[in-house]
Amino acid sequence: MSVLYQRIKLSGSKDEFETEALFDGGATYSVIRKDIVEKLENLTKMRIPLKFRTAKEGAELTATEKVVLDFYIDNTRFSDEFIVIENLDEEVIIGAKTMQSWRFKLDYENERVLFDPKVTKLIII
Repeated sequence: MSVLYQRIKLSGSKDEFETEALFDGGATYSVIRKDIVEKLENLTKMRIPLKFRTAKEGAELTATEKVVLDFYIDNTRFSDEFIVIENLDEEVIIGAKTMQSWRFKLDYENERVLFDPKVTKLIII
């Protein structure tokens, strides 16, 4: 499986929080544990809940809330939507959607998340 841990700082309108995030290419969405995100940002209720399968055979999780957060890797700012999960085993999982949006590459040999600094420059066309 394509997973790697990387230290990140999460930032919301209420506070900031540093943690080891799991970067998981097998996870579709980025998700965050509810007790962590409630300290950072106000949650948004989803009109239609999302159901997720987990790696555990037959296990399923339901999400009813989401949030947009900034997060920092090596002082470089990124931003994305996180799905809020009540009893998530990890504090934060960065999923494939976020990794593709920001063109992250997982460097397993050096255990680092790589990104192109040019991609982080905001452009309005």
